[in-house]
Amino acid sequence: MSTPEITETGLSTAVRKLLAEHDPTSTPVAEFLGARYDAGLAWIHFPEGLGGLAAPRALQQAVNDEFAAAGAPTLDPGRHGIGLGMAAPTLLAFGDAAVHQRFLRPLWTGEEVWCQLFSEPGAGSDLAALGTRAVRDGDSWVVDGQKVWTSLAHEAQWAILVTRSDPTVPKHRGMTYFICDMTAPGVEVRPLRQATGEAEFNEVFLTGVRIPDSRRLGEVGDGWRVAQTTLMNERVAIGGSALPREGGLIGTVARTWRERPELRTPGLQDSLLRLWVDAEAARLTGERLRQQLAAGQPGPEGSAAKLAFARLNQQISGLELELLGGEGLVYDDWTFRRPSHPSMEGGTPGYRYLRAKGNSIEGGTSEILRNIIAERVLGLPQEIRVDKDVAWKDLPR
Repeated sequence: MSTPEITETGLSTAVRKLLAEHDPTSTPVAEFLGARYDAGLAWIHFPEGLGGLAAPRALQQAVNDEFAAAGAPTLDPGRHGIGLGMAAPTLLAFGDAAVHQRFLRPLWTGEEVWCQLFSEPGAGSDLAALGTRAVRDGDSWVVDGQKVWTSLAHEAQWAILVTRSDPTVPKHRGMTYFICDMTAPGVEVRPLRQATGEAEFNEVFLTGVRIPDSRRLGEVGDGWRVAQTTLMNERVAIGGSALPREGGLIGTVARTWRERPELRTPGLQDSLLRLWVDAEAARLTGERLRQQLAAGQPGPEGSAAKLAFARLNQQISGLELELLGGEGLVYDDWTFRRPSHPSMEGGTPGYRYLRAKGNSIEGGTSEILRNIIAERVLGLPQEIRVDKDVAWKDLPR
């Protein structure tokens, strides 16, 4: 018997049924999201039983729009973006049935927060140079090393982790990918205070951390391929998130422009118009990227979206300070704090200006993204890599 075709009308009926059974205005958030997961209306393209219906991914936006129109709750992308945008697609692609059943539902409902243990001192932009060691010991692995710039490590229960499991082969081989319990013995999280005064990022020290082999994603030595899946989804998640017209920072500056006519000058008007057009072009490009994603795996075009996002945020936050003059420079909250819900758009104009500086580092530096665009999108000659065939242990450090 063939599987009945899933249509937008059928999905709409399922959404209305769920909303009738679970009032989104009074049902606790985790309970509502759990019901949505169990109904297959979370990631509709995921398999049945894992938050989906094996439906065409192109129909996801229609489902999201209908829930949004009903005032249904969603998770804060600042707190759960790594879990939803990076961990979930990687777990689905490379995890086994036990991994799917254990991790996907609490990730979707927000009951468990995830972080990403990728960057290291000396191996940030060049992820393949990482040196955190994983050594097999029976049914487990013993991990030692240091990670850095880890968002929300102080809040996370779980992490996606890339390690060096074989130092005798070239750097892009010999890597293995794991799910790491952030509460396990040997995991130490230390705050990294930023220019804003807060410590959204962390250093993570791993000392003799034991990880069961059952929490390995992908084959031993194939961690680079698994990490590429994570990174491509990360860049789409950061640079291609859905926004309405005048959403994000450009909306904040445009509102100030309308409400404060005394601040206007012809030069600032030209700057605002130029950035408004750039922001709208980036928004529409993001829409196109999501449609492309609906047809399959994310491509290197996500790097262009992330690159544009970082450049625009820095330019717009700079224009906001220029528009407000001395008023915009006021920033006196240097209280040390460890946010549980980081935001790139909240706070004062001074906070937004300082926070935007990190956009060109986090989620892949702008320099690395330009290389990806040049080689994989434009087809330009590859950068000369003299270490391509050299064993990792023999690389100069």
